Amino acid sequence: MIPNFEEIKFNKFLDKNPKRIYEGGNRLKEKVIKGNHPLISIITVCKNSSKFIQETIDSIKNQKYKNIEYIVLDGGSTDGTINIIKENIEFIDYFVSEPDLGNYDALNKGLSLCTGDLIGIVNADDILLPDATSILIKYYKKYSEVDFFFGSVRKHWGVISGYYPRKIKYSWFFYTSHSTGFFIKKHVVKKVGKYSLKYKYSSDFDYFYRMIIHNKFKGIATSKDEIFGIFRQGGISATLDKEYHFFEKIRIRIDNKQNKIFLSLLYFLKIIKNFLGNDRVKVKIKLKKFYDFFCQNFL
Repeated sequence: MIPNFEEIKFNKFLDKNPKRIYEGGNRLKEKVIKGNHPLISIITVCKNSSKFIQETIDSIKNQKYKNIEYIVLDGGSTDGTINIIKENIEFIDYFVSEPDLGNYDALNKGLSLCTGDLIGIVNADDILLPDATSILIKYYKKYSEVDFFFGSVRKHWGVISGYYPRKIKYSWFFYTSHSTGFFIKKHVVKKVGKYSLKYKYSSDFDYFYRMIIHNKFKGIATSKDEIFGIFRQGGISATLDKEYHFFEKIRIRIDNKQNKIFLSLLYFLKIIKNFLGNDRVKVKIKLKKFYDFFCQNFL
């Protein structure tokens, strides 16, 4: 049985919000004219991102493939981010700045505004390389049966690439990409629905689990040298509560009805790896917390 989720409803604009700070873009001016080629919607979510937001916007402007719809959602910045975005408003199809419930709430708003055949996310401190959307369209045309695409992404230590769906049931690293390299067809978004606001750090994994396991949509990865973007070191991944994140990842698997016998074995394996220091990131968690979580969720 597929867990309940809220369906995405596509709209031209967001509902009125009395706390809204600013709303603008070509869509409000009825200036949006797109070509006959497949349309790519790109979402950027930001808050107090003045240090890097111009570089992100420029990376979208500099795409060699031009049939792009750009949507920017700001959570109520106070550091000058809004003014930077306003300076680029002629390039942006829709921009809104208003308080939200966090990154995934803003992403849900962005998804609801997309009209493109393909939808992607470029975070406010990341960049999309000039050939990214051209490569995406090449795969979109060549593999018409595929529902989503993972482009290779460069991180500070090297390039991550590939997609291994069989690993999703036991490994967090079933796809070696990043949100900057992930693009999904619009009809898949409608079926999979919204990102859950229940999870603080890893709602994207819950989304992928629903997409791949429950709905059985098909994906493909680009070759390693076909790099979509650059993931900047830092951001939420650098500040997350690793203990909370550890239990959240298990909670997502439970909520998605993964087999509890298998999951309990996986849980204890992760405990052993954690205490031996063999996991990718060792998390300092007291044994009692492991025990309490197991009793509450497995017994």
